[in-house]
Formats: sequence, C-alpha cells, structure tokens
Amino acid sequence: MNKKVTVKDLKSKDYKETWEYQSELLQEIVALKIGNRRNDLNKITPNYFLFVEHPHVYTLGKSGDLSNLLLNEQQLEEKGATFYKINRGGDITYHGPGQIVGYPILDLENFFTDIHKYLRLLEEAIILTIAEYGLEGVRSDGETGVWLGVGTPFARKICALGIRSSRWVTMHGFALNVNVNLGYFDNIIPCGIKGKAVTSMEVELGKKIDEEAVKEKILKHFKTLFEVDELIVC
Repeated sequence: MNKKVTVKDLKSKDYKETWEYQSELLQEIVALKIGNRRNDLNKITPNYFLFVEHPHVYTLGKSGDLSNLLLNEQQLEEKGATFYKINRGGDITYHGPGQIVGYPILDLENFFTDIHKYLRLLEEAIILTIAEYGLEGVRSDGETGVWLGVGTPFARKICALGIRSSRWVTMHGFALNVNVNLGYFDNIIPCGIKGKAVTSMEVELGKKIDEEAVKEKILKHFKTLFEVDELIVC
C-alpha cells in the first residue's frame, strides 16, 4: 500500500493534452495492478495529483446533454473556446483562466475502495479551503460539487466535480472558480442544472485571490482527509 502522492503543477495546458496525459497515468497504474495480480506480485502503485489551468474549453460528460451547450461551432471559435465530449461523469462545464483544476489520479486501493467517499472527501477539501477565506461552502442534495447559499433563492455553485474510475484508479476531478471570468458560464446550462447560478471566490470576496495560496490550502486539506503519508511536489 502506497499513500504517497506526487504533485505536479502543469500550469496552463491544453485540455486535450492534459486529458491524454491523465489517461497515460491511469493506464500505467492499471497495467501495474493487472501485472501484480497475474504474476502474484506486490509492486506498489503510484498516485498523482495534477493542478492545471486550461484555456477556454467546454467539456460534456459521458451522460451529458449536448443541448446544454448554447453555442454552435462558429460561436465557439469566435469566443476562442474549444469543446470536448469526454469520459467523466456529470454534464457540461467550463474551464478557463482563473480557475483551479485538480486531477487526482489515485489508486484508491491505496486508500479506500469507496467512490462515494472519494467524491465527498474531494468536496470536503474544497469546503475547508474556502472556509479559510470566510466562505461557507455546502453540498446540495443529489448534486455533486460545492455550493453557496443552498436553500435560498441565491444558491450558486463555486466548485464542480466530475470523475472517472477504472479498477479503482481515478481521473478527472474538480474545478474551483477562483478568479475566473464567469461570463463564459452564460454559454452553457452548467452541469445541466437550470435556475442556479455560478460564482467565484473573487466575486464573493470582492477582490482577486492568490491562486497559489489556494492550491497550498487545497493540498493541505487533501493530505489530511486522505491520510496521505507524503506529498512529493515536482
């Protein structure tokens, strides 16, 4: 069992390139697990945590509804955005500058084999992070992610989650709106949920937020919640 996690900050990177990189890491871990079982070996499997910021892009989950994208191909091009239908859960979302995206690629057999728990702990890491800025993040029944003002007419989503797993190895993850341009969310029905708004830490706090400091806080809470032995920052 390996509870060390290698952390890589990819800075600004194209969505498709990052997706392919995640897939390579996942396949590397899965192949090692299969080899272990076939040959009765006990080689440790690695874990990764990727931070990245994507250029403007809309992604649609495998069970998502394309009608939740409100732009045609020409309009996407005019806005300098791309679109991908991908293999995570969830519906449509937006990624762009000013948003912290985190992709944990973990062998959950190193931690616990419970996808529901995994999602809830990712949400908790974000809830604890934004609490350090005085924001009260909560969950919304039946909807993944982190919200503000649930139960009021002003419910708004600040962090989206969507994952995929194969043989208990995860990919994809969360997107926390820090200093992101929220106007890009007007071009979709975020997560396929009508009647609820999207917000950011900048909007809620009325100032630009240091994104590197937010990443440090996310990692701190991730380490505690997942009982990580060591974060190896590359």
